[in-house]
Amino acid sequence: MRSLRGLTVRGRSFLVAGASALGCAVWLGMQDLLRVSVLLLTLPFISMLVVWRTQHTVTCTRTVDPSRVPAGEETKVTLRLENSSLVPTGLLLAEDTLPRGMSARPRFVIDRLDPRGQRDVFYKVRSQVRGRYRIGPLTLRVADPFGMCEIARAFAGVDDLIVIPVVEPLPVVLLGGEWTGSNDSHPSSIPSAGEDDIGTREYRHGDSLHRVHWRSTARRGELMVRREEHPRQSRATILLDARAGAHHGEGKNSSLEWAVSATASLSVHLTRREFTLRVMNETGDGLAGLSSDVIAPLPDVEGLLLDALAVLVTSNTPSLREASLALARAGSDSLVIAVLGSLSRQDAADLAHRRQGTTTAIAVLLRTETWVGVTPDAAAESTFEHNVALLRNAGWRVVPVRAGDRLPDLWPLAARVGTTGGDRSVVA
Repeated sequence: MRSLRGLTVRGRSFLVAGASALGCAVWLGMQDLLRVSVLLLTLPFISMLVVWRTQHTVTCTRTVDPSRVPAGEETKVTLRLENSSLVPTGLLLAEDTLPRGMSARPRFVIDRLDPRGQRDVFYKVRSQVRGRYRIGPLTLRVADPFGMCEIARAFAGVDDLIVIPVVEPLPVVLLGGEWTGSNDSHPSSIPSAGEDDIGTREYRHGDSLHRVHWRSTARRGELMVRREEHPRQSRATILLDARAGAHHGEGKNSSLEWAVSATASLSVHLTRREFTLRVMNETGDGLAGLSSDVIAPLPDVEGLLLDALAVLVTSNTPSLREASLALARAGSDSLVIAVLGSLSRQDAADLAHRRQGTTTAIAVLLRTETWVGVTPDAAAESTFEHNVALLRNAGWRVVPVRAGDRLPDLWPLAARVGTTGGDRSVVA
């Protein structure tokens, strides 16, 4: 019945013509006309049989490479169609499904597939806006060689394309803080005063003999070795203000997208410096798919962070009070970076009060009105200057940002000219 509904205008015309010829042949007793009518009626049914059989013998696989791509860059989608039968197929019309706004639906015409043969077709897609996009399902229209029947089949398989924020490489600058990342870390100190065996332990199978502490061995009467020195690990927290009311502009040219891209660049920069990192939103929670707990450096920690930022959405949270409280709980971190939209005076006061004594705190403060070309009025200008002064007086380093500014150019401004902590500095 499905094949019958798939008859084209030509197929239906053949059936009507065949039925008419059959009626005339019977009525007039014309043998030749009867043969013609049988031919006209048989061809559409043969076409339906071929199409019905073909739709079940063609398989499809899709490959998205790469499956994670920065906004504005292309990715390649490859469709592989394979004929698993011993009979060649007819005409195949393939159409893949793409999210709205990405591009027009890609369509392909494949004249035939040989028995056990396969055919690869590909197209490229690009999205200017970050997010997780679903590609598929593929719709395959199977037609017979005579164009009498056409049936559409939808494959269930879909694939995800993750469009991540643009990541810009940042220069390495010297910031103040507790200690450096583990590449430049200093070993934890082991007390040298008192007994010699304070920094020793019992020998274990596999320990190197050059670590044997002979004085403690003689005193204890058993083999003792020096303890391993463990490097201290720098910890950093990034706060991303994604409140809907704190940003201006739309789409890729909004202040929110600048803030998300800046957070992505900072996250990648710090993880490559082997910081232990956590990223929180305006409510003090971890990003989607990430715990609010500290994220240790892992092989794909960059991918996890970028995937979480790709699907970030704005919230209607009115203030940064909860985020400020969460920053207070991160007081042991050596580095705190806040990427902020428009702040009220109360938001600035909350952040100023939560800054911890020895923690290096950097506020990347966006003048969001500039993203829509609006000149701030006197009240907005006064609030911005008040917030900058309040944060700086509390020990924050404030980096003002306007539309068109690039984070790699601004990042050196976060470094102070001299450090008072000697080797207790943060290299980031």
